[in-house]
Amino acid sequence: MDLLISFSVLSGLLLVGTFIRAKVTFIQSVFLPASVIGGFVGLLLGPILWGTYAPLPIPQDWMDIYALLPGILIVPVVATVPLGIRFKQKNKDTQNASTTNSQEKKKMNTGMNMLVMFLVLVFISQGQQLLGLVIRYVLEKLGLLGDVYATFGTEVEAGFSGGHGTAGVIGSLLKSMNLPYWEVAQGLTVTSATVGIVGGILIGVMMINYAARKGYTNYLLGPGKFPKEERIGVQRDPYQQNSFGKETTLSSSIDVLTFHTALILGGSGLAYGLLSLVKYFNVPFISNVPIWAYAIVVMYGVWGMMCLLKLDWLVDRQVKSKIASLFTDYAVVAAIASLPIQSALAYIVPFIIMIVVIGGLTLAGAYWLSKKLFDEYWFEKGIAIFGTSTGVFISGLLLLKMCDPSFKSPVLSEFSMGYSFNLVVGFIMFPIMFGFLVHQGLWAGILLLAGVCFIAVIGLLGARHIHNSE
Repeated sequence: MDLLISFSVLSGLLLVGTFIRAKVTFIQSVFLPASVIGGFVGLLLGPILWGTYAPLPIPQDWMDIYALLPGILIVPVVATVPLGIRFKQKNKDTQNASTTNSQEKKKMNTGMNMLVMFLVLVFISQGQQLLGLVIRYVLEKLGLLGDVYATFGTEVEAGFSGGHGTAGVIGSLLKSMNLPYWEVAQGLTVTSATVGIVGGILIGVMMINYAARKGYTNYLLGPGKFPKEERIGVQRDPYQQNSFGKETTLSSSIDVLTFHTALILGGSGLAYGLLSLVKYFNVPFISNVPIWAYAIVVMYGVWGMMCLLKLDWLVDRQVKSKIASLFTDYAVVAAIASLPIQSALAYIVPFIIMIVVIGGLTLAGAYWLSKKLFDEYWFEKGIAIFGTSTGVFISGLLLLKMCDPSFKSPVLSEFSMGYSFNLVVGFIMFPIMFGFLVHQGLWAGILLLAGVCFIAVIGLLGARHIHNSE
């Protein structure tokens, strides 16, 4: 009963967040999700700030559940990643063996742009991690930073390039390593994600208006605005409301939502079972791999089997994405409502320095790299990269839509694929990097990230050389 009522409180906060988003102009202008707004309502009215005098008297055991919830719900969210991936494209025109040179060249250019987009995203995201650790080292040497926990400095990138959902990944990973500061790191990640999404949208809009006046944009001839529906977060016109997805199963047997949720939660359960076996036999190294990493591996196996058995038609990517969004919304509102402000305030000054420096260099990097590396639609690609590297994928998508309203350019497909591959790299890097920082020290983490950035730079130079030689 307590679990149900505690979730009903989170649901109420989500509804309040939806209402505030639809009514408050400033919040509309920065595109804060309802889950973030509702989470802050719970935080500002809850016992963390007010104690026993809280206007919203949430019991402490519920707050403990909320703090743990992001790390739990992130498992099914991550488990959805492999579902729906197409391992190979079917060619409907195989009877036409010959393809024109222009078509082949277009395919090669698209593939090269996807690769460059991916490498730029890797360089920026891992560069953000690197900058965070370097700033931490400098502040320690200057005597401006006291004794901090081993992974401090990574939270800005996790919030900027990962978003609020990644806070659950951070918390889950550190908790699985039995590190006592997991809740503080999770809270700082939520904070940086909020700053990133607000600042990213505001700066992104200013950059788009500047680019439109300079003639850098291809489809926006002057300062632009988002459609009203995008700002308020609801679609009032029934004829403009999008479809939820395809019904791949019939409700006379099993509802499509039930089937997809069962598939995702079933895969998550298999991941927990696999982790239990690994820990029972005390398998070296992989015993310390976080549960969400097992969820990805298991679901790749499940999806691969479904494809081999020609059952892939059962999965609809839109339905899968909506279920992932459902879990993410509850994870985010719970993470913010249980944000440990008192603990996070101890790191506020160095954290602000990191946010300002990393945010500024992210903007400069996205702008300069896109201008140098892309021949066409360089600004559209740059603004999408900047939005994603300071908020979430949807932030980059919103900024891209502002300067390419009808998505006439090929940027969306190239950006989506590059982002997907970078997401996998991020999930792989977190446990490796945290292991280095905890067991080998700060400089081991710095050298690891510097190596990854160096590889990304070599890849970008190679891609540019191949493109120029064509």
